[in-house]
Amino acid sequence: MFVDEVVIKTRAGDGGNGCASFRREKFIPFGGPSGGDGGLGGDVVLLGSHDVNNLIDYKFKPHWNAGRGENGRSKDQNGAGGRPAVLKVPLGTVVTNEETGESLGEVTEEGQRLVLCKGGTGGWGNIHFKTSTNRAPRRANPGLPGEHGVFRLVLKSIADVGLVGYPNAGKSSLTNHITNAHPKMAPYPFTTLQPQVGVIDFPDRYERLTLADVPGLIEGAHENRGLGHRFLRHIERCSLLLLIIDMAGVDGRDPREDYAHLLKELKLYDAALVKKPRLVAANKMDLPEAAANLRAFRRRHKVDVMEISCATEAGLTDLKLELLDRVRNGGKVARPARKRPATAKKTKAPRKAKA
Repeated sequence: MFVDEVVIKTRAGDGGNGCASFRREKFIPFGGPSGGDGGLGGDVVLLGSHDVNNLIDYKFKPHWNAGRGENGRSKDQNGAGGRPAVLKVPLGTVVTNEETGESLGEVTEEGQRLVLCKGGTGGWGNIHFKTSTNRAPRRANPGLPGEHGVFRLVLKSIADVGLVGYPNAGKSSLTNHITNAHPKMAPYPFTTLQPQVGVIDFPDRYERLTLADVPGLIEGAHENRGLGHRFLRHIERCSLLLLIIDMAGVDGRDPREDYAHLLKELKLYDAALVKKPRLVAANKMDLPEAAANLRAFRRRHKVDVMEISCATEAGLTDLKLELLDRVRNGGKVARPARKRPATAKKTKAPRKAKA
């Protein structure tokens, strides 16, 4: 099960109470106050981690409480701090306060910590209230309560490449061939029900890319139709969009219209998505109808197209290298500068001597 949105209720630990005690030892009749302070309450903290990839741990356990600080003790002993509640979340988790709607931040880096609720401060012991006129204070402060709240966690996957396409266009097959993910593949639409994030390895270059595959979009996805509308947020952070098109036009589809409708749905969901660098993967080029459709597609849409076939695995290696080059160069391929051909210098003809 893939869970990308949950609501949790958290409570930080209360601070420990201060202690009111006095030093009592033989031959020391006026030992004075010796009560220690209470310990700090534990915080509720979000911790960014690569070890988790979704929020399923918090769907079935939405309540999280930190430990309470210990009370102060005699002999100037302060209480121990409460145990913090550390919640590991995947990178790309956005946090908002469910009650006020305020955005609290986003976890984007490994090891990043975001405090949701601050623990209460421990109370002072009576050693803090000793004065020249009050040498035996019997006063000690109680600990303060910790913060609590209701928060919504929304996961927006941080991937290099976002894979978008219509149902049954070959997204799962492509993900299965070029990444280490193994989504379900079947000859019917909507085989992908949850987003899949896979890693594309380049062992010879010691590099890797992450690819996010969202469920297939249909016309009207921005109006909550189909499955893909819930998961479009997973491609908001991608640096490159890969639009896979069924170029053979199976089931009477027109590849030119499919591409136009995909761009329309992305724009209606978030206008910033259509401004991202994008590349088209023309799939099913092994079928006889694909060549003519590709020529018509290129006449209508001026976009870079990579010809592939997930059935025969043709063009997949070139596609992987193209994705790596574009991601590393901000979405555009760095092409070598054209050198001008060397030309011979013109020399002036010698003047003819006058007769």
